[in-house]
Amino acid sequence: MRRSSATATAALVTVAALLAAATGCGGGSTDGAGSNSAPDELTYWASNQGADIAADRAALGPELKKFEERTGIKVKLEVIPWSDLLNRILAAAASGQGPDVLNIGNTWSASLQATGALLPWNAENFRAVGGRDRFVESAIGSAGAAGQDPAAVPLYSMAYALYYNKKMFREAGIEKPPATWDELVATGRRISDGGQGGRWALGAEGANLANNIHQVFVLSRQHGGSFFDAAGKPTFDTPANVAAVKQYVDLMAEAKVVAPGNAEYDKNQSLQDFAAGRTAMVLWQSAAGSFKAHGMKEGDWGTAPVPVPAGAVPGPGTGVNSMVAGINMAVFKNTDNLDGALKFVGFMTSDEEQKILNRTYGSVPPVKAAQSDPAFAGQDLTVLRDTLATSAAPLPQVPEESQFETTVGTAVRELFADAAAGRPVTTDSVKAKLAKAQQQMAN
Repeated sequence: MRRSSATATAALVTVAALLAAATGCGGGSTDGAGSNSAPDELTYWASNQGADIAADRAALGPELKKFEERTGIKVKLEVIPWSDLLNRILAAAASGQGPDVLNIGNTWSASLQATGALLPWNAENFRAVGGRDRFVESAIGSAGAAGQDPAAVPLYSMAYALYYNKKMFREAGIEKPPATWDELVATGRRISDGGQGGRWALGAEGANLANNIHQVFVLSRQHGGSFFDAAGKPTFDTPANVAAVKQYVDLMAEAKVVAPGNAEYDKNQSLQDFAAGRTAMVLWQSAAGSFKAHGMKEGDWGTAPVPVPAGAVPGPGTGVNSMVAGINMAVFKNTDNLDGALKFVGFMTSDEEQKILNRTYGSVPPVKAAQSDPAFAGQDLTVLRDTLATSAAPLPQVPEESQFETTVGTAVRELFADAAAGRPVTTDSVKAKLAKAQQQMAN
């Protein structure tokens, strides 16, 4: 999932009100039960998964036409950038005007579930799409709070990997990708020329709030920390979390393997830099499709697990090296084409479409049967699939998760801005930023 939004905090304060007031979207019944008063059409909000919105329209258009030919239901498509998607969803839930079906980042599942605006995926609704047991259980685990019916159905599964430019590695005399953070910094210093020749070691998206959260969440786990306690209360400024955030920002501030300009990146610019040979490595989820769209050929890049601390190996505990990433598909509760919405979700999660769509986006199908397709046996997807199976952990499935992304993600963005400007990033300054974020959560 890729997004950032400077205005998300204002939208998130509406969540509590939505618990009582949400009526969903699509013009359906006001009691949130849904209807079939408009059976011939659906409105679908898709998230921006490809290199740009035009690429998504090109990829999805033929599939939506196929659905229309089979069912007679026309799907009105809008592809929404990650920078706008959460705010659009919250506004739709508050106003009752919006799509019938939509994509959501799986990390938002519990937050949006708490609004009451989404259709719960109970046994009956799952039967309409072939049954819950068709889906990988870890993907279902990131579709809503524990003990409740999921708020969405998994559509694309993803994990983070370390992508590296093979040519740049060869030119620097480096034979293999780094497996630990110490190795990454050492490798980075061999590759980076401090920008003198336009070459940097690692790309980052310092102004992308969600990406910031994904990275520091993993580092926190590697330090033995957590951003929420067992009761779901925020614990942002613990020593482990402070160390995690500082380690991430120090890739720019101390190690100087990330370009200062990356502090302003929030729209996948790091992927463009990687494809253009300006950076040698990037930490990203399911990036192969974007690299190809930017002119790279298979074989130009390699894929490896995200680094872990020295002495650790990818796995549970301090070996966690990715969050469980992915995109889920939700239905607004009061859609005016409930039957059509269920048919559409069933179509998009069918074995056939899962193979087509996940091949297009370089992601892993969350549908078990589709994973056996030879298209998902290459190195890229093997790394992602192995990471999901052995060393990925879900972000906290708590109602406040989206606000956590905004407050802590903003704190990390501000620290990157300090690093880019040459201001010191100290343990005390990191702790102060995280304490402020925790206070914002309490207000």
